[in-house]
Amino acid sequence: MAAANTIKLHVAHSYRAPPATVYDAWLNPEIARRFLFATDEGHVVRADIEPRVGGRFIIVDRRPTGDAFHHGLFLELKRPRHIVFCFSVEEHDHNCDRVEIDIEPLGSGSRLTLTHEMCAEWAEYEEKTRQGWTHIVEGLDRELELSGGSKRSNPEAGQSAGATA
Repeated sequence: MAAANTIKLHVAHSYRAPPATVYDAWLNPEIARRFLFATDEGHVVRADIEPRVGGRFIIVDRRPTGDAFHHGLFLELKRPRHIVFCFSVEEHDHNCDRVEIDIEPLGSGSRLTLTHEMCAEWAEYEEKTRQGWTHIVEGLDRELELSGGSKRSNPEAGQSAGATA
């Protein structure tokens, strides 16, 4: 993608959990299904995540208007600080956006910065997309707070629940 034909939007959030805990939550299907692409009016019915470079994910949120499919392909995984994936939704399969997640230590917690690079043709969805990512990073915060930040699994080290071959 040429820079002139893309929009980059940024969302940042601070967590009381350390970087490894925040990082692992993105790759653990049991945790991710509670915040990743989950809407208040929907229910995630599928969360398959292959936490490896070249691995894929699919998250399906069942909403009153129908199922919303979110597909991705992991491009970079550098635990506990960096995740990059290609992202698309079913009805726009031709349009694979790039999402980068950077997680920096912040005292005993961490700060996540998400950068979403999307085609300029989707400019009218920029604010809605920013709101969606804000909802996701805030949902992760609620999930980590509820769990006390104690979910410290390393999904890259073994099998991930819900992953498909």
